[in-house]
Amino acid sequence: MKHLHSILAAAAILAFLPAASAADGIIRDTVNLNPGWQFHYGEEHQGWQQVDLPHDYQISQPWIAPTANERGNSTDLAANFRSTLSARAFKELGVGWYRKSLDIPERLKGQRILLDFEGIMLVGDVYLNGERIGGTDYGYLGFEIDITDKVNYGGTNELTVRADTMGPFNSRWYTGGGLYRDVKLVVTPANGYFTRHPLYIRTEEVARGKAVIDIQAAIYLRSREVKTVNFGVRLLDASGAVVAEQRTETKYKNWLPGSEYELEPLTVDSPHLWSCEDPYLYTVEVSLYDAQGQVCDRVSEAFGIRTFEFSPAAGFKLNGEKVVLKGAANHHTLGPLGAAAYPRAEEQLLKMFKAFGYNHIRTSHNPYSESFLRACDQLGILVVDELYDKWNQQYAGGRRDWKALWQDNVVEWVKRDRNHPCVVMWSFGNELQQNPEPFGDFGVTAYRLQRNLLHKYDRTRPTTVAMHPRYRNWETDEIPCDLALETDVASYNYRYMYFPGDGARYPWMMFYQSEANTNGIPGNWFAMDRDKVIGLAYWGAIDYLGESGGWPAKGWAQGAFDISGEPKPYAYLVKSMFSDEPVVHIGIIEQLAADNIWNGVQVGTEHMSENWNREAGEEVSLYTFTNGDEVELFVNGRSQGVKQNHTDPAQRNRIKWEGIPYKSGNIEAVAHKDGRVVARHKIETVGKPVKLVAEPAVTGWKADGKDLQYVRITAQDSRGRRVWTAEDELQFTVTGNACLAAVANGDITSDEISTDSHVRLFHGTALVILRSTDRSGSVTLSVSSPAFKKALSIPLSTR
Repeated sequence: MKHLHSILAAAAILAFLPAASAADGIIRDTVNLNPGWQFHYGEEHQGWQQVDLPHDYQISQPWIAPTANERGNSTDLAANFRSTLSARAFKELGVGWYRKSLDIPERLKGQRILLDFEGIMLVGDVYLNGERIGGTDYGYLGFEIDITDKVNYGGTNELTVRADTMGPFNSRWYTGGGLYRDVKLVVTPANGYFTRHPLYIRTEEVARGKAVIDIQAAIYLRSREVKTVNFGVRLLDASGAVVAEQRTETKYKNWLPGSEYELEPLTVDSPHLWSCEDPYLYTVEVSLYDAQGQVCDRVSEAFGIRTFEFSPAAGFKLNGEKVVLKGAANHHTLGPLGAAAYPRAEEQLLKMFKAFGYNHIRTSHNPYSESFLRACDQLGILVVDELYDKWNQQYAGGRRDWKALWQDNVVEWVKRDRNHPCVVMWSFGNELQQNPEPFGDFGVTAYRLQRNLLHKYDRTRPTTVAMHPRYRNWETDEIPCDLALETDVASYNYRYMYFPGDGARYPWMMFYQSEANTNGIPGNWFAMDRDKVIGLAYWGAIDYLGESGGWPAKGWAQGAFDISGEPKPYAYLVKSMFSDEPVVHIGIIEQLAADNIWNGVQVGTEHMSENWNREAGEEVSLYTFTNGDEVELFVNGRSQGVKQNHTDPAQRNRIKWEGIPYKSGNIEAVAHKDGRVVARHKIETVGKPVKLVAEPAVTGWKADGKDLQYVRITAQDSRGRRVWTAEDELQFTVTGNACLAAVANGDITSDEISTDSHVRLFHGTALVILRSTDRSGSVTLSVSSPAFKKALSIPLSTR
């Protein structure tokens, strides 16, 4: 693929960095190091290619089919997992090397210079001019390296990074590999500065039309002669107007980096509260002043003013109102883009979920990117923020014992994420309470240690661990395990049916269904007492790479959305539960659910379509998904009957019809509520595909070298109707100020590589993702296929 910037151009950016001095009025500068890297795969340093970050080097690798004795099938998950690469999406595991030249100006001598890595997947090492200067043993979290005394000022420095995806059993899913998140260079004054993640912003009180905001700041001052420290704080509203400000003078504590100071509280009159429906954000700006009254460093952070409370009686309340978490639990990857953390891709994912009624994400089973949480802040998505899968070396990077990692990981994680209004709960791990390690008491001591450390940095949110099963002994399931009784919130994967009994025995317990199976929709939603529970998160709500149910599937395929983000009929069942919008939707059953049992849970789902081009004389079975009172079904205008919505929680909003005769024309479902029509859905018999139609999704596509444009391609007949049976191959060409980032069609069994320039249609559609350059201007996406007489040319532009 065409690279976006040259290494020399990226290095030249640093040459224009000004000296950061209070006298010049320059206090802190951050340089984006994402453009202009060289990369090669493997340990031999040859065959370098130019790439820009974020970059996942696994996503472009070919699939590796399992050998004959490794192959499972859709009904034999245990046999399937004999394949060493099944969990990791049948991609080769190995090492990737990156390098980049940095020109550091002579005039930056005397300043403090940092490298800031938001993550290296799965573990990584950083070298500067041949010397190892740092790295990470848990690539889901970031780190910084002070290179002030290591750089060659006035000359070129070579920055080199080694990333390693480790062995096949060091993760239970596709992780991606490489520099998959942002890399930055940060310049601050050396004598006085804010340390890493320095601000802690808390809404301590919202009452009688006022909000009190407490702010804590962590700094370092080199001089030991300082007696007092001076801070200035400004609170800005969403338009940038100052709504409150104050100065704080406080006694100097000590010269150790990271000394924390409580600033004078800010009072906000008539605060605009953050909520899911109205995610309003303020910005706190904090300045550190030197002895002469000059600003020597300044930082800012967005936050939201909101209150929340948890209780056994009401579950979760936001701003005093009961809210049920209606969520998804997925891994961090972004479909055909792999693990590369593109803000636009994260935004598109969250907007898709929100359109179907979701208000919640559980970050299974590791911290997501900072940009993901910022998007949740902006879109009003509630987050259960999770740190680990298991508390052992194998699943925490694989390079060091977990007991040597958690102290640093907890601090980096909570300090990074604690100011996000979207984060409402901390989760330390997942499905680990049956393992007596690491301290021989099935997780209790490990949980207590992490919770106690976390409380040093945040006490405003409850803590939990996702558990499955919720008991320690498979044979004796009457009593919850010790860990379930220890956590602030009892988070059960799949076992919602134990909430009432456990709540009766232990009245203090609060319950959250941290994973719910899509096969169990709608019962695992409607059978909960939603007045009392916190909510749920559907596991694998969108299909993802890894954890395959058997070759040729490259990953999980039981989601409500396919891996390209296209909703399956099941998505409308979820929407009928999660949304107040009237819904009716037809899903024609093409394949019954396979009997897939995993950890005692049925995970197989029925395969459905919206295809009404069928064989003459065929009879079909289908569902109508609705939140109406009843549905009447018509074939070519002739009623097939009226069926009432179910009252049984296991069947509610899901009405099954069997033996419906196919006749060319159309089938329509009409939903009624309170005696009137509230929703319709019609599927038609369509003609042959004669044209391709493109639908770009992104307005305001930015020329920043990183922003994405999503273009959905659909095959249509002469009347503009989607042709579900079209499976022709498409070829893509991009000209102008963008390049091809990924292609996808939603078929999890496809052998196509998402970074190629071609893909076949699946169910009559395909997705193309383009990445901008740093130059604004015109872009043309051309789509051709031997099956269509006329090629498609889509004019686009970046700004």
